[in-house]
Amino acid sequence: MIRFEEVEFVYPTGVRALQGISLEITQGEFIGIIGHSGSGKTTLAKLAASLLKPTKGRVIINGVDSRKLPASEAARTVAYVFQNPDIMIFSHTIKDEVAFALRNLGFAERDIEPRVREALRTVDLDKPLNTPPHTLSFGQKHRLAIASVLVMGSQAIILDEPTTGLDYGRSLMLFETLRVLNAMGKTIIVITHDLDLLGRYASRIIVLEKGKIIRDGEALEVLTDTDFLEQHGFMLTQLQRIAKELGVKELNPAKLAEVLLERRYRK
Repeated sequence: MIRFEEVEFVYPTGVRALQGISLEITQGEFIGIIGHSGSGKTTLAKLAASLLKPTKGRVIINGVDSRKLPASEAARTVAYVFQNPDIMIFSHTIKDEVAFALRNLGFAERDIEPRVREALRTVDLDKPLNTPPHTLSFGQKHRLAIASVLVMGSQAIILDEPTTGLDYGRSLMLFETLRVLNAMGKTIIVITHDLDLLGRYASRIIVLEKGKIIRDGEALEVLTDTDFLEQHGFMLTQLQRIAKELGVKELNPAKLAEVLLERRYRK
């Protein structure tokens, strides 16, 4: 679906954000991108969404070089949800917000409302269509932003730090929404520092450092490799420390509790 071929990216200021990036993302994956600030995560994500074009190399999206991909077609293939949903929301009602892209694409008004309702139902945003977006919570605004790109039929959705400003419960709700979308066949790519949530939901982890990929593998293999993570400056979460002590490759709290109970009753 998305392929990077020896991609480099240099900003106009001369900062080299990425170098030698080659990877392939297939339909239906749930990918977490992790790395410290300045590692190139957002640049990589924007290249995957065709919001940026590579300085060298190629990004191929569904067989088309991103340099030749019209913006409207790119958005219908790979959608990008910014870290702050407020910069994506500008309509007076949630209906108009979700319908905006459909109207731009020339959909008839009679066909718009059912699509809007379906998109809002998919992200579990149960609000009247005339609700002003500014009255929504931060987490609800994230779900509105997802609905706004989902309604275009995008095959992949990229989210940049979607849990920023959310407590654990709301973060979990957001990731549950992403799980549902992934189960529907959507490719999900998330930039986040929340390693525990990635351990529960992601199938693959890409680790960036100084503009290069230093690890790309199965999520639990990467996230339970505590020696590797500590070596590269990641702070271990409580769940990672528990998994390390137990010697298991698991970050789901319920499953870790099962392991603890099983070992307790063995004694």
